[in-house]
Amino acid sequence: MQKLCKCGTEMTLRLRTVIYQNKVDIENVPVYSCDSCQRSEVLPSVKPELTVLIGRLGSEPGKQQLLFDELSEIAYLMRKVSEKEHQAQSVERIVQERINELLDMMLIAKSVGDERWSEEIRARLAQISQHSISA
Repeated sequence: MQKLCKCGTEMTLRLRTVIYQNKVDIENVPVYSCDSCQRSEVLPSVKPELTVLIGRLGSEPGKQQLLFDELSEIAYLMRKVSEKEHQAQSVERIVQERINELLDMMLIAKSVGDERWSEEIRARLAQISQHSISA
């Protein structure tokens, strides 16, 4: 997935670390980067999730390290696709396997009556479907 930078060069999508308030390292954030002018831009489809996360951290967070791919399905899938052990698999297969995994978890969450967990899984499935539509 590439995007044209304001300088006219192609930007590349990568998982990067976003540093908030010089205290919080948020790892595995999908970011478009321009090698020519060094401009960076968070992937628009994950920006709302990142904004919510930063809002929860507050204006004076403690020093910490967070994994964005634990909150964002898009970041999770990008990390998964880039792992060496999944190199031979197609992106479609990895996405389908993740959807099946989430659906299995949904069945477990419903069987134990955990509505909060069910809602979290629904939100993750929605992230995947919304990104699929926009891609």
